[in-house]
Parts: sequence; structure tokens; C-alpha cells
Amino acid sequence: MKLRRIKIGPIETENNVFLAPLAGYTNYPFRRLCERYGAGLTFTEMVSAKGLKYGSENTKELLYTTPLETPRAAQLFGREPDVMRAACESEALAPFPVVDINMGCPVPKIYKNGEGSALLEAPELAEKIVAECVKSGKAVTVKFRIGVSGDKLVAKEFARRMEGAGASLLTVHGRTRDKYYSGEVDYGQIAAAKGAVKIPVIANGGVFSVSDGEKLLEETGADGIMIARAALYDPQIFCAFTGKPAEDKREMIEEQLKETRQVFDERFTTVFMRKMVSFYIKGMRGAAAYKERLFACPDPESVLEIVREIFP
Repeated sequence: MKLRRIKIGPIETENNVFLAPLAGYTNYPFRRLCERYGAGLTFTEMVSAKGLKYGSENTKELLYTTPLETPRAAQLFGREPDVMRAACESEALAPFPVVDINMGCPVPKIYKNGEGSALLEAPELAEKIVAECVKSGKAVTVKFRIGVSGDKLVAKEFARRMEGAGASLLTVHGRTRDKYYSGEVDYGQIAAAKGAVKIPVIANGGVFSVSDGEKLLEETGADGIMIARAALYDPQIFCAFTGKPAEDKREMIEEQLKETRQVFDERFTTVFMRKMVSFYIKGMRGAAAYKERLFACPDPESVLEIVREIFP
């Protein structure tokens, strides 16, 4: 796959293979891990604009970063244009020159609040949100799905509207809201969105290998790809695209646990790393028994003990 840099406002990415924002997973240590293996751009977990407005400590924690992380991009969700702009202008988002607006989350709670993928059914409001966020001086990108259902496909027109409102880049997930994360990716809808705008378009959905990524680019004409679940199973998938050297799996996990511990408390580190190691061993012989033991681990040390047993 041909790698290329992509300019987004004041930043330029290292390449066109991005890590998707993943709620519950793309914290600072995980983003740094994927960046080390070659991700051209990473995003924070989706952050509530209202949470920032009301000073939620949990929301601020999601935005933890350091100067070592570059370039930086945060993802926001919400439906009130003024609140979204205020979030972009908040101190918590000051380190992030790029802000992505979530218009694709299919989760019922988000959808029922009129946020995430619900904005596909309110294009005028979506335009106002982007236009207000652009006034903050941030480079604004939008991640959206091709529609809420198969009989309501909107990718082409929605892309035009987002570009018209001032978006610098679009990421199109080639599935409808009702498909969640399964089913075929609609290359045609992503291609239609790409053909409708002049700004860069990133294609998202179903990339688990270099060949998947190459096919997605070839079929859609997109400028780059975004990897989601595949990175949870193996962050070193980025090495396959960029040619960066892969590490021993045990070393990777030990380093991730160490960095997670430096940022978060022992409880969070334990729970998070239990989940991550479970992803990393999926499909291995004896994985079910190891997972059962992992989820009984009371602290990071006990997680490491099992990791060293799995990867001697």
C-alpha cells in the first residue's frame, strides 16, 4: 500500500494509516503504542462536550496527553453547537490542534440523545456544529457512517454538507448505524462521498490486513484508511503497513502495562490490561483458560505473571 502524508489544518500526518477513536481503549498509552508501530494519526476516546462544560474529571482524564504524542487529535461528541464550540475552546483541548466530531456512534444511549449517528438525520444541525467548532480555530474533522439504515443512505450529500461547513477531513465508516460493526462494508457509498468533496477522505471499516487496506483504497479512491478493532487484537498491525519492526509480544505487553501504570492508578491498569491481554491471545491454544485466570487477577503483577507464562 502506498503511504502518503495528509495535511489537516496546521498538522501533517506521518502517513495515511490512522488509528480509530475507540471508546474504552484509545487512552494515551495505547495511542503511543500504535504510534510507535507506525499509526499516522491517533485519536482520543470520544469525549463528551457536556462533560467538559461541567468539568467532569473523568472526561478530562480521557484527554491526557504529553508533548511526546504528536500529532494529536481529540474526538468530541454532542449535539449543541455552542457547547461543542466551547469544548473546542476549553483548556482541556488546548493541546489538540485537530478535533474530530463523532457523527457515527451507533450506541442506543448516544443515538437517543440525538448525538453520534443521530446527526445523520439532522444534517442542518450537523452543519451548525461543524461551523461553530471551526470558529474555535481548530482543524475540524468529521467521522460519520453512510446512513442510519440501508434505505437511508446519505454519504454523498452529508460529505458535501460537512465540507461546506468547514471540515478539513472526513472519515467515512462504510456501514449503516443499524449494522453496528458487522456486515459488508459499502465501498460504493465511501467512493460517492470521496467523489463529492475536495478535502481528504479516510475510509473506515473491515480492515484486518494490508490486503484489506489496499482493497478498501482501491475500491473507494479514498486518501487513507482507518483501523479500529484489528488494532485491539494486535497493535503491531501498523508495522505491516509501514515496515516498522515488530516487537516480541511479551515485550510489547510489558511496555504497555508500564506506560499505563505511569498514567493511571493500579485498579484501572489491572482492569484495562486484563482486557488487552485477552484481545492479544484470542485464537491461541488455551486462550479460554488463560482469560479466566486473567480476569481473576487482582493487580498488575499478577497480570504480568500470566503474560510471562503465555509468552516465555
